[in-house]
This record gives sequence, C-alpha cells and structure tokens, in this order.
Amino acid sequence: MIKEIEIPLNIRQVALALHLAGHEAYFVGGCVRDLILGIVPKDYDITTNATPEQIMALFPRTFYENSYGTVGVVTVKDEETDPEIVRNSIVEVTPYRIESQYTDGRHPDSVKWSSELADDLGRRDFTCNAIAYNPINLELVDLYDGIKDIKDKTIRAVGEPDKRFAEDALRILRAIRFSAQL
Repeated sequence: MIKEIEIPLNIRQVALALHLAGHEAYFVGGCVRDLILGIVPKDYDITTNATPEQIMALFPRTFYENSYGTVGVVTVKDEETDPEIVRNSIVEVTPYRIESQYTDGRHPDSVKWSSELADDLGRRDFTCNAIAYNPINLELVDLYDGIKDIKDKTIRAVGEPDKRFAEDALRILRAIRFSAQL
C-alpha cells in the first residue's frame, strides 16, 4: 500500500535505532498519508512507546523543549551538505500519548504517555492522519479506515466530529485545506 518512495537513510536509521533498543517505531500522520498517495513527504514524524528520556538516551544530539513529549533528533553532521539529508536533518520522535480536554480550544490541558499505539491514533484529527507505518516490518496500522477514506477522497474525523472540532477549532481549516489539496 505504501508507494515506492525512497525514505531518507537518516529517517530510517532513527526508526531502526528505536527498534534495536526494544521500542516500537511507527511513521505517523501526514507522512504516512503522503506515502500512500505517492507523494514525497515534507517531513517524517515517528511515534513510539519509548519515553522522551529513553529517546534522548539513544541519540547523541537531541532537544526536548515542550510539554507534548516531542524529542527532536538531530541526524545531520555539521559538515553535511547533501540537501536531502539537511532538509530532513531533524526527526521528531514523540511517545504514544493520551490527551486530556482542550479548555482553550487549541491545546490539550495535559498529556500523558501511553504504551499503546491505538491510544495515539485515537487522538488524531482525521482518519487519513491516523494511519501508522512501521518501516522495519512494513506493517500498516489503520484502525479508522483511513486508507479507504484516502482512496474515496473523504475527509473524516477520528471519533465524534463535534468533539474533534471542539478540541481544536483549527481542525476545521485543516479539513478545508486537505479537501482542496487532496
């Protein structure tokens, strides 16, 4: 189902390092949607059952400056000049997470880590972004029929649409943008 697009080596190496350390590693969100559509992703997001501390322990150059668990893994060497590698030099790796309510209509009040991929996919905005791809064993996880929605050119919320849009009002604009672009 994933089109034959060459995934940059440094992105694959991050996923492999997580896997070799005994953690799960899945591409998730827009990059999986783009790979299914045969579009070269602008960036790759990885989700994992590792905690931020476990992620940082695996890589020599990281940064972690947020409350959502996203660790930036720097994969480019200072002397690197290959534009493709430089473009994808920071790989965002985020633990599976569960989000609380969104009282400000934009951001969750709190986030907690989960050990279950299904928890992370269930909090996502649209079915086309709730597909995970394991680049090690080539497994696609599609709990919400996102692949069918991509084929049918349907933008559908994960779970209850009213709840998803009340959590983050910008999702309405994202739905319109996806409809126009995809």
